Amino acid sequence: MVTPDEAIEAIRGTGGAQPGSRALHAKGTLYRGRFTAGPEAAKLSRAKHLDGSAVPALFRFSNGSGNPTQRDALPGVRGLAVKLTLPDGSTTDVSTQTARLFVSSTPEGFVDLLKAMRPGLTQPLRLGKYFLTHPRLLGALPVLRDANRVPESYATVSYHGLHAFRWVAADGSSRFVRYHLRPAAGEHFLDGSAARRRDPDFLHHELNHRLAGAPVRFDFVVEIAGPNDSTIDPSAAWRGSEKVVVGNFEITGLDTEREHGNDIVVFDPMRVTDGIEASDDPVLRFRTLAYSASVKLRTGVDRGAEAPPV
Repeated sequence: MVTPDEAIEAIRGTGGAQPGSRALHAKGTLYRGRFTAGPEAAKLSRAKHLDGSAVPALFRFSNGSGNPTQRDALPGVRGLAVKLTLPDGSTTDVSTQTARLFVSSTPEGFVDLLKAMRPGLTQPLRLGKYFLTHPRLLGALPVLRDANRVPESYATVSYHGLHAFRWVAADGSSRFVRYHLRPAAGEHFLDGSAARRRDPDFLHHELNHRLAGAPVRFDFVVEIAGPNDSTIDPSAAWRGSEKVVVGNFEITGLDTEREHGNDIVVFDPMRVTDGIEASDDPVLRFRTLAYSASVKLRTGVDRGAEAPPV
C-alpha cells in the first residue's frame, strides 16, 4: 500500500512544487463569508449548519498546481475549499474542484499516474503504458479537459466534490450525496488567446475587484446517489439525476486573519460533523493522511489531534 510520504514525493516529482508550500493547490487566497442553508437541507441532514441559520465560512480559491507562482492563464484544475464554523465552535469542511471526477479509484492508481507524468524523455512511453493498464481513464479525458479550462473568474466556474458522504436526517433516514457549488454569476471561460493577455495573477485580482462591488455567491447543490451509483469510487460518474439545492455560500471579502505566523489552515474533507458521515472511499480517507504529511513537510508541525480520524 502506498504511503502518504510516497504520494507527496510523487506529486513533487511532476515538477513545480516548492518547499514551504502546499503539495497541490499551492497558489491560493483566503476569503470570508457565510453559509445559509435552505429549507430542503434539514430534510436531508440533521447537521447543525443545515438548520437554516447563517454560519461563518472561510473560503480558499486556488489553482491546482503545486507551483505557487504559476500563471493563472495556464490550463489547470481550480479549487474552492470551505471551512464552516458551527455554533459550538467546531468546524466542518467542504472540498471541491473544477473536475467532476478523480483520475483513479485508489491512492495507488493516482500515485502510479503521477510517476508516469514525471518530466523526461520517456514520459510519452510511461503515459502510454499507464493508459493501456488503466483504460477507464480514457473515458474520463473529456471530463478532465473541461476541468482544465481557464475561467473568466473564480466566480464563474462550477466546483465539484469528488467523494460521497452519507447525510443522516433527524428521523434516521439517510442517503449518499456528492457536492456541487454552482456560481450565481453563471459559467464563463476564456479562450487561449484571451487568457494569454491576462495578468499572471488575474484570477486573484479579478475576484477582489468583483467583491468590491458585491458579494460572490454559489448555490450548494447535493447530488443524491442512485441505487447503482458507487459511493466508494471517486472516478465513477453517478447515473442518478436527483439534485437538490440545500443552501447558499456568500463570499464577502478577503480574509486578513488566518495563516499568519505559525497559523496553519487545512481544509480536510474528512472533517465532518454529526449528521454527515464519510463514505468508505479509500481516496477520501487517504487524503487526511496525505494532508498531515504535507503539513509536516512544509511547516515541521505535526497535526496530531487536529487531524480527523480515518
